[in-house]
Amino acid sequence: MNQIQTPGAHTILGHPDSLFVLFFTEMWERFSYYGMRALIVLFLVTTAEKGGWGWSRADATALYGWYTGLVYLTPILGGYIADKILGSRRSVVIGGFIIAAGHACLLFDTPATFYTGLGLVVLGTGLFKPNISAIVGQLYTKDNEGGRDGGYTLFYMGVNSGAFFGILLCGYIGENISWPMGFGLAGAFMILGAIQFYFGQGIFGDIGLAKSQQTTEVVAVEEAEPHIVADRLLAICVFSFFTIFFWFAFEQAGGSMTIFAADYTDRTLVGTSGMAFKIVNSLMTIIPTMILSWLLIKLFAGTAKRYLLSNALLVLCIGLIWALVIWMLRREFSLDQSSVPATWFGVLNSFFLVILAPMFSKMWEKHWNPSGPIKFGVGLILLGLGFAALSYGSASIPAGAKTAGVSMIFLIAAYFFHTMGELCISPVGLSYISKLAPPRLLGLMFGVWFLNTAIANKLAGFSGSYIDEISKEYSLSVFFLIFTIIPIAAGGILMLLNKWMARKMHGIH
Repeated sequence: MNQIQTPGAHTILGHPDSLFVLFFTEMWERFSYYGMRALIVLFLVTTAEKGGWGWSRADATALYGWYTGLVYLTPILGGYIADKILGSRRSVVIGGFIIAAGHACLLFDTPATFYTGLGLVVLGTGLFKPNISAIVGQLYTKDNEGGRDGGYTLFYMGVNSGAFFGILLCGYIGENISWPMGFGLAGAFMILGAIQFYFGQGIFGDIGLAKSQQTTEVVAVEEAEPHIVADRLLAICVFSFFTIFFWFAFEQAGGSMTIFAADYTDRTLVGTSGMAFKIVNSLMTIIPTMILSWLLIKLFAGTAKRYLLSNALLVLCIGLIWALVIWMLRREFSLDQSSVPATWFGVLNSFFLVILAPMFSKMWEKHWNPSGPIKFGVGLILLGLGFAALSYGSASIPAGAKTAGVSMIFLIAAYFFHTMGELCISPVGLSYISKLAPPRLLGLMFGVWFLNTAIANKLAGFSGSYIDEISKEYSLSVFFLIFTIIPIAAGGILMLLNKWMARKMHGIH
């Protein structure tokens, strides 16, 4: 029997405190993942004189594809292990410590420790990623079912808060101080996040425990008829399959879009534009930090008496974020700003998401709440429009050019459209899995979701590795046009399947 907060207990934004324990835990894991993701391609292609390995773009993006693909492949095994043996909570804790160990290996700049570190992050994410998402869904029962979609949207804001700070801080330190320190910072927050979750997990009652750990009588959950369960599982697989077309293009952010930012975008700041960038960057950094601090204060007020050590670790983490933010901004204001860092553009997706997520949540609730296939279709089309902006912006670049000076506005527009597309797909998809999957298969079905993300990430790295070849043979504009056409076509097909999908979901909207 799920023992979570009763109606009338302390909540934050209308949701149980326990959601925000997961919010912050996922935030630190995504901090570590996206912080490293922002660095890996740039580190590999940077010359040895500047501390990198001097790889070709093709080899670097190919390794990036293998790494990100495997990160999302192992969750299907992690979900199965949690369902059958460990339980979700133990899987999250063990996975978090394995990820932290992987980041520790990256502190030592040798090929052996580098590949060992990547391997440990892959294994740890397999245990961590599907199971923390499964715990979120189990916080909502018949009594508070209406809050499920909003809960996943808030949880997804935690995902992107971690991505925002990971890319911003690890990217900055890696590019400007040293690559190992950038990788190491990611690991420091992961280990603190894992310990924080371990000491705060009592707030979940029996949720996420293995059967052998549960202290109360387990109430059998009524399951739909077998043919309905089969249809709903098929619907999950269809949703998951179409995410391949989304993520294979979206994940160009860590590969070809990073290369476009570094080599083809005019990042030069002249005159007062340097000071203007510093002010904008400061506001973009300080405002999210203040929002997180407010959430922490609310969580502390409701849970500190019961879980003091867990809350103290969260205070330490947010304190470290403030210290790093202030140090970074002071350092930037003391320097003559002459260019925008290439990794800075990567934070736009997370920044836009934190700003737009409440608007999308309100839109689904009050104004327009179409079926899942329609939301997915809209998301794929928006993603394609983002790449259309890049294709148009790079139309003036000659075939085979290695550098150019395209306006930043096209890259900013691309991230804006990509973020709106992501809000139509990722939190919506997580919520649908928790609605459609029977509890006994919840971790496994989240694993299936991430399996398709793994395929997409591998395809992203594979397709991104052809940036030079396609640009030389045709143009960079044609390269980005590929990622315009495929998602838009996939979105249109999924919309045509809307009525068929509705029948397979048997009343789940």
